[in-house]
Amino acid sequence: MDLGKEPVASVCFSPGNDDILYAAYANTVTCLDMRMAPSSGQLHKYTFNTDDINQITVNLKSSFLAAADDSGEVKIIDIRQHCLYKTLRSVHTNICSSVQFHPWRPWEVISGGLDSKIVAWDFSRGRQQMVIDVAVPTTENAENTSSTNQICNPPFVHALAVLEENMDGKNNQVVAAARGDGTMEIIDLRFESHVTGAKSKQSSRARKGSQSKSSKNTNVNENIASGEITKGMRIQLHAGVGGHSAAASCVAFSRFGEAGKFIISGSNDASVKLWNWTSQIGSGSSSEGPLSFSINNKRKVNWLCTTSRDSENLIVCDTSKVVKVYTIL
Repeated sequence: MDLGKEPVASVCFSPGNDDILYAAYANTVTCLDMRMAPSSGQLHKYTFNTDDINQITVNLKSSFLAAADDSGEVKIIDIRQHCLYKTLRSVHTNICSSVQFHPWRPWEVISGGLDSKIVAWDFSRGRQQMVIDVAVPTTENAENTSSTNQICNPPFVHALAVLEENMDGKNNQVVAAARGDGTMEIIDLRFESHVTGAKSKQSSRARKGSQSKSSKNTNVNENIASGEITKGMRIQLHAGVGGHSAAASCVAFSRFGEAGKFIISGSNDASVKLWNWTSQIGSGSSSEGPLSFSINNKRKVNWLCTTSRDSENLIVCDTSKVVKVYTIL
C-alpha cells in the first residue's frame, strides 16, 4: 500500500479490529482497511497536526486517536466523527516523542517529550493533570546514579509504555519510560497526582495536608515492606544495575508468561534487555538484581513489541532490513 514519498513514522491497529490500520507520515494520519490491500484501502485521512508526527495510538474503545508531533502538541482525533476533538499544548517545550492512552482511565492520555517531561492529560477538558520532570533526580536515586558510570546524555523521554494488566487486583497506574541517558524509569502515577494537587492548595490547608501526607507515607512504607506496588513508586534501571550504555529507544511491558511482570527495553547500544522490574518493588533487595538477561542484537534497536505466545514472543525492528523474532522463555 503506497502512501507516498514521506517515511512512515508510526503505525497502530484499531483495538479489536486487526483489519483497520492507522499510519502516520509527515503531519498526516491515514486510516487503512487491510482487506482492501494492496489496491488502495485508504478510508480516511487526517491532517490536523501542524508538524511531523512521531507516534500515534488508539484508545481501547477505538473512538479516539492521539498523535504526538514535533511541535510538542498532542492532537486528539475523534475517529468516529472524523474531526479534531482536542489539542493538548503549552506544556511540552520540545518535541513530543511518545503518547499512550491510559488503559484504566478512559479520558486520560500520557505524553513524553524531549524536554524530559512526562505529562498526564485529561483530554476531555484539554488540561494537564500533572507533569513529571525526569531530569530532576529523586532523593533515593540521585545517590545511586552518581555512583555509577551513567552516560551523560540528557534524560529525554524517547518512548512510553503503560501497564495494561491489573496487577494484584488493583488498577495500578504504572508507566515505563525509555530515557535518553539509557535509564529505564517506572513510575506509579497515582502518588504523583496527589503531590501535584497538594502543591496547588492554599497555605491555610497546607498544615492539614501535611498531616494527611504523613499518614499516607506511613502506609506507603508499610506497603513497601510487604512488596506491594505503592503510590509514588519510582524505579530507575540504569547502568549501575546492568542497564544500557547508550540512549534507550523503546520499551514495552511483557505480554508473555505472567503478563506485565517484565519490561523489555531496546537501545542505541544494540542491546535488548529483559527486566524483572517487579523484583525492585519495595526495598529492592532482590539478590539477583532486576536484569534477567541481555541480548546482543548487533544493530541499533528502533522498536520492539511482545506477544502472548510461549515462543517467538519478542519482535525487534532495528537499523537493518530484517525484522528479528526472539523466543523469551
